[in-house]
Amino acid sequence: MAPNVSGKVAFITGGASGIGAALATALVDRGAEVWIADRQTGPAQELAQRLNSVGGKAHAIELDVRSYPSFESAAAAAVQQSGRIDYLFNNAGIGAGGEMDSYTIDDWNDVFDVNLRGVAHGIQAIYPIMIRQHSGHIVNTASMAGLVASPGLGSYTATKHAVVGISKALRLEAERHGVQVSVLCPGAIRTPILAGGKYGRTKGISDEQQRKFWEPMRPMAPELFAERALRAVLRGDSIIVIPTWWKAFWYLERLSPTLYMRLARRTLKRVREMTEGSLRGE
Repeated sequence: MAPNVSGKVAFITGGASGIGAALATALVDRGAEVWIADRQTGPAQELAQRLNSVGGKAHAIELDVRSYPSFESAAAAAVQQSGRIDYLFNNAGIGAGGEMDSYTIDDWNDVFDVNLRGVAHGIQAIYPIMIRQHSGHIVNTASMAGLVASPGLGSYTATKHAVVGISKALRLEAERHGVQVSVLCPGAIRTPILAGGKYGRTKGISDEQQRKFWEPMRPMAPELFAERALRAVLRGDSIIVIPTWWKAFWYLERLSPTLYMRLARRTLKRVREMTEGSLRGE
């Protein structure tokens, strides 16, 4: 049965591409009104126009989640025009791979500013709106890296663990206001972060090598992810792991941390071999 979101208003950060764009499309297909919030204004406008051209209701709005005043202003604009916000998808995120001994302070700050402060800014700007409404649903995008140790992704792992923690705490606090909270923990999804580039860079590894690294993980199409994620959100699930087979890693770490660490060492070895190969020009 398709999720019933007809007439609802959704605000999606990082909505111009990847998971955000897939969520926007799936929501509009089901009758929701969406606000596509992104610092990539061109792609956001193109997506909104495409959705509107087939009878949907979509708005593109410029938003840099690193700026709280920007978030507050965008949320106010959405409420002024649409009257309410029923869903906040705190989805914007970037990655900076590589081992922590190769980081600069900018590598920490870039990822923390988007992945953690961006989520906090979204909660701070939109949660009070939902409290006044006595309804709403906040959906934070974390990652499997928010549930298990992920060597080679130190700053990303730190922020995603924090997002899971924030979501679990807020879920309990928000119950008295009639507001729900869920956290998405995707496995490998075929998004721009997975392909490298400026939003998913990994030190010492080319974008092509990064794509090859993830292929054995059977990346899921973002459209399929969005369909399954929406079903879980409407069920009111707390921690949503998709594809579901990735739960095996989460369960393994909880049941046998030592065994999981052995598996993580093997993954780190693969990353190091790729980096060394890149340095040799392979």
